[in-house]
Amino acid sequence: MTKGWTSSDIPDQSGRTAVVTGSNSGIGYVIARELARRGARVVLACRNEARGTEAEARIRREVPGAEAVFAPLDLADLSSVREFAAGYTGGALDLLINNAGVMALPYRRTADGFETQFGVNHLGHFALTGLLLPKLLATPGARVVSMSSGAHALANIDIDDLNSEHGYRRWIAYGRSKTANLLFVHELARRLAATGSPLVAAAAHPGYADTNLQTAGVRMEGRRAAERLALLGNRLIAQPAEAGALPALYAATAPGVRPDSFTGPRFLAWRGAPAPSWRAKWTTNDTAGERLWAASEQLTGVSYAGVQP
Repeated sequence: MTKGWTSSDIPDQSGRTAVVTGSNSGIGYVIARELARRGARVVLACRNEARGTEAEARIRREVPGAEAVFAPLDLADLSSVREFAAGYTGGALDLLINNAGVMALPYRRTADGFETQFGVNHLGHFALTGLLLPKLLATPGARVVSMSSGAHALANIDIDDLNSEHGYRRWIAYGRSKTANLLFVHELARRLAATGSPLVAAAAHPGYADTNLQTAGVRMEGRRAAERLALLGNRLIAQPAEAGALPALYAATAPGVRPDSFTGPRFLAWRGAPAPSWRAKWTTNDTAGERLWAASEQLTGVSYAGVQP
């Protein structure tokens, strides 16, 4: 891995198409913008139409000639995920960046009754990837990149309580959802290898980046002091979203990225240039990956044709 890799090192993406979830702001926006800057056609898959169309217009202003288009996607509603996948008419799909996520929210449920962090961070992306898989498999050089977090180290999944019905602690639930992201990548990579597919499934994390994730949960509860503290931490300690996006951009575009790799910031997995990142041993457990996969297929109703064991 090249020391000091930056967005200027992204290879030419002309003729390639990327879907980036949660790309109306923060890290997702930077990922979409930089891929467009290198010539990719970028689909901004976002929940909020007003913010999504504004992000589309902003990319076109910042990158003259950019191909960027907004498409509605609510990962907290599986019917929306299915509508997005059914409506994708872009032909080949070179990159799917599963970036969108929520963090440390008060207990909520998705439209389908799942605990929100598990439902959005894992199940929504599991369903989206499965529904788009035929296009990914048919596209030479395609990659799937899922955004996890160093906070996956907070907790392994509880396969018997995936929706935190037996007790809810917001940070533990977040850690479990980020562990689920890594287990998903591990199991998908294992299945792809077993079928001889060249599709690369990899993971990344942004370290501590200045985004709205840190404030969303406390803002929902009206905890003004906690919100101010989070904003202060972002200002004093966090790296900017432009730096936080680099690990995912590396995983999506750099030559030689290995399946089931995990890329994060170099310095203490907190900030700096992309580098291989430490991951908890439970995120490479084949049995756990298989069990989570089976549960995810059952919960979402999405089966992965072509990569069954």
